[in-house]
Amino acid sequence: MTEAVFDLPGGPFILRRALAGDVAAIVGLLADDRLRSSDESTAPEDLAPYLAAFEAISRSTDQFLVVVDDPAGNVVATQQLTVLPGLARSGATRLQIEAVRVSAALRGNGLGSAILSWAVEYGRDRGCRLVQLTSDASRLDAHRFYERLGFAPSHVGFKLLL
Repeated sequence: MTEAVFDLPGGPFILRRALAGDVAAIVGLLADDRLRSSDESTAPEDLAPYLAAFEAISRSTDQFLVVVDDPAGNVVATQQLTVLPGLARSGATRLQIEAVRVSAALRGNGLGSAILSWAVEYGRDRGCRLVQLTSDASRLDAHRFYERLGFAPSHVGFKLLL
């Protein structure tokens, strides 16, 4: 089902909920990244854990995995949205945005701004009072991009790999 249409150069682009058949293309976008290329495998025999994760995401009403199709039907962008109820900030609900990826060939055409603006409205429509995302400390271009969209670098994030 189409959630949004973006009329941008090279478009129109269709934003919709991801389907199981999109998993390989999503992994391709994740792997096409200088920081994560060694963590992701696009080999068909390696898709099982991604498909299992997709099924878990699909079952959760608080998760929304998004893809964007170009006019030829190719997946060219993705992002994962999670609605997080919380007690902090007077019981504020948050929208967490993860794994934002836009095909390298389309960067600079406005698609990244369009999908993030759409995500902010998605959160607002669900009563979220805060939108948060994380970005690797080395992604300075991404940080400038997020700041142009109104995001503030307000926290320091920590990770513990298990």
